[in-house]
Amino acid sequence: MFFQSPHYLWLMLALPLLPLAYLWLLRRRGKLAVRYSSLGAVRAATAGRQWRQHVPPALLLLAVAGLLLATARPMARVPLPWARTTIVLAMDVSLSMRVSDVQPTRMVAAQEAAKLFLQDLPRKIEVALVTFAGSTQVAHAATLDRPALVAAIDGFQMQRGTAVGSAIVTSLAELFPDHGINLEELTYGSKPRGKSLDDKDKPPPQPLTPVAPGSYNAAAIILLTDGRRTTGVDTLEAAKMAADRGVRIHVIGLGSVGDSSAMPEGMAIYLQLDEPTLREVARMTGGEYHQAGTAEALRSVYENLGSRVQVQTRETEVTALLALLAAGLALAAGGLSLLWFRRVV
Repeated sequence: MFFQSPHYLWLMLALPLLPLAYLWLLRRRGKLAVRYSSLGAVRAATAGRQWRQHVPPALLLLAVAGLLLATARPMARVPLPWARTTIVLAMDVSLSMRVSDVQPTRMVAAQEAAKLFLQDLPRKIEVALVTFAGSTQVAHAATLDRPALVAAIDGFQMQRGTAVGSAIVTSLAELFPDHGINLEELTYGSKPRGKSLDDKDKPPPQPLTPVAPGSYNAAAIILLTDGRRTTGVDTLEAAKMAADRGVRIHVIGLGSVGDSSAMPEGMAIYLQLDEPTLREVARMTGGEYHQAGTAEALRSVYENLGSRVQVQTRETEVTALLALLAAGLALAAGGLSLLWFRRVV
């Protein structure tokens, strides 16, 4: 815990004066008390109840301590429910996904693991589906409709090529439709061209102010691939775009690392998993990298990611919580005093 206004903590030094003042009042009250003719009878009548007179002042002391602490505006790392609204599943559908080193095949294992991930994910989280091979496409826009996403996953069609960077760019364009992210321009360069009727009324995109990597809590990308970039936008250039927007990319490398024995005949060696680049993508964006060499490992990775993104620890100001607790203690002190002694503390 830390405090945004720590100088107010000096007020806590006055807190011990309150118990001292209370003890002084008790002694003063004892000196002014009326002497009863039968003091023993009074003591017998009040035996076992003397502790009650100290409860309301003790609660009031705690209330004052809470209010003094709240003035310093404390911040605490608190586990909070999921704060993101959208997850983009970017999945490789290149021809190398038909390799059977992950049983029954990489593609089938990836499809089944993704469907289990959707099943375990809270229903209030939107999920978008992006597929990529030589080209990329949004297989399904962000939605809460899990059956529609499952149908899209079951309908994957494998193609040639692996455009990992373009998949990241397409995912960002889905998350930030007003940022003017244009995959075609990033791939082939910007050239003067006429505007369509749909574009003429759109305002130009605002200049992007980079934020801290991983600081954007409204979305995340989970990227699954079994190869390396063969076409499209440079992977690290695309990762830099995600990092500048604070979007985390959790990367899953599927398949055996450095093992070409399971490759179909004629499959180029450069289609093997590019772990150094994928690890760098995760590092740049504040995400995690996982290598899954079996179907069981892949399911475990998805389960791990699902549990991590559902609850996150964030630095949260707890001033209001402390003030509310102090108010509750003060009300309890007053209520008990009225109930037991027919007077306010």
